[in-house]
Amino acid sequence: MSSQHQEPDERAGNPHAPGQGALHGLRIADFSRVLAGPYATMLLADLGADVIKVERPGTGDDTRAWHPPADQDGISTYFLSVNRNKRSIVLDLTEETGRARARDLIARSDVLVENFRPGTMERLGLGHEELLEQHPELIYCSISGFGSGAGAAIPGYDLLVQAVGGLMSVTGQAHGEPVKAGVALVDVITGLHASLGILAALRHRDATGRGQLVEVNLLTSLLSAMVNQASAFAVAGVVPGRMGNAHPSIAPYETLPTADRPIALAVGNDRQFAALCEAVGKPGLAHDGRFRTNADRVAHREELRDILTGRLGAASADHWSAVLLAAGVPAGPVNTLDDAFAFAHKLGLPGIVDIPGATAGSGEGAPSRQVAHPITLSGTPAQYRLPPPGLGRHTAEILDGPLDGSDDASG
Repeated sequence: MSSQHQEPDERAGNPHAPGQGALHGLRIADFSRVLAGPYATMLLADLGADVIKVERPGTGDDTRAWHPPADQDGISTYFLSVNRNKRSIVLDLTEETGRARARDLIARSDVLVENFRPGTMERLGLGHEELLEQHPELIYCSISGFGSGAGAAIPGYDLLVQAVGGLMSVTGQAHGEPVKAGVALVDVITGLHASLGILAALRHRDATGRGQLVEVNLLTSLLSAMVNQASAFAVAGVVPGRMGNAHPSIAPYETLPTADRPIALAVGNDRQFAALCEAVGKPGLAHDGRFRTNADRVAHREELRDILTGRLGAASADHWSAVLLAAGVPAGPVNTLDDAFAFAHKLGLPGIVDIPGATAGSGEGAPSRQVAHPITLSGTPAQYRLPPPGLGRHTAEILDGPLDGSDDASG
C-alpha cells in the first residue's frame, strides 16, 4: 500500500520542495460521484493529492449528463465544477476483473473515498472492514445521506436533506412556502466535513501508522451547519421559523429596498448602528428608546425597517454601499453572480482561473475555466495541474503502468 509517512521518498520526494502542494505524495482512490465526494477530493487534489477518479464504463459520473449548461464542447458545467486535478479510469465493479483492478488500485493508495448507498461496497467485496484488515494504513472515507444504520435505505439527495433536515423550514418569507438554498449547500458542507475528516485521520496515521474509517453524512452535516438555529433548539427549545432575509437575533441585519435594487445591511453592534443613523441623515435614531440597544431594535424591527426604507429609497444601492462602507457600516448590494465575480476581482481576490490543456471532451489545447480554490497557503498554494478529465482518459496509463503520472497535464 502507498504510505505517505512510511515511504516519503518513493513518490513524494521532499514534501516541502518548492512548487509541490501540501498534499503532494498522497494518493486518493475516488469512487465517489455527483457532488459531496467529488468536491472533497477536488479540494484535496488542488492541494497536491493525486486523485484517481473511478467511474462506470459508458456513462461515468452522473453529473457528466447534467446539462445544460455546458461548455463549448458540450461537457456539463456541473461535472466540470468539481473534477479538476483528477485522473479518470473506468472500472466495471459488477465484474470480478473490475473489482480485482479496484483492489489493486486501493492497495497502492492512501485514501479511499466512496458515496455509494450503504452496503454497496460490502457487497462488492470493497467494504471498510475487509480493506482495513488487509491495509491497516488505509484511510477509508464513506459519505452517505443518512448514515449506515436505520437511515441507510434513504436516498441521499441534497433537496431531500434540506427538507427533512430543517433548512427549508428557516428559508423563505415568513408567510410563504419553504424554499431550498440556491445551490446544493448540504452536499458542499458535507464535502468540507469529509475533507476535514480525511486530514484528521491522516494526521493520526502520521503519529501511529494506523488508518481508520471516516464517516460523514448529509443529515448530521446539515444539523451541525445550522449553528445558531440548531443551538436555539438544543439549548432553549426554540423552534425557529422563516423570517425572509431578517435575522432572529440582530437588527437591522437584512436586505432593504433602495431606488434600484436591494441592499444588505449587517449591523452587528451599537457603534455600527449609530454610524448607520448618521450616514442616512437620522442621527437621533441611535438615541431613540425603541432602537438604543440591539435587543430594542429586534423588538421594534418593523418600525426600524420602515424608517430605514424611507431613507434608502432616495438613492441607489451602489450609492448607499459606498456611503455606508465609508462610515464603517457593513453593507453591499445584492449582486448577480457576474457582479459577484467582478467584485472579487476588484478586491484582488481569486475568482476564475484558466487551466491549460484540453477540457473534459475537447481533444487539444482549449483552456478549462475554473472557479479558484478558496484557501490561500503562503508556502504551498493550491495548484491547477489538470483540467477535468474525459471519461476513462487515464485508464491505460494507470492500470497498465506505474501510478506516478499525477503531474502529467495532458488532460
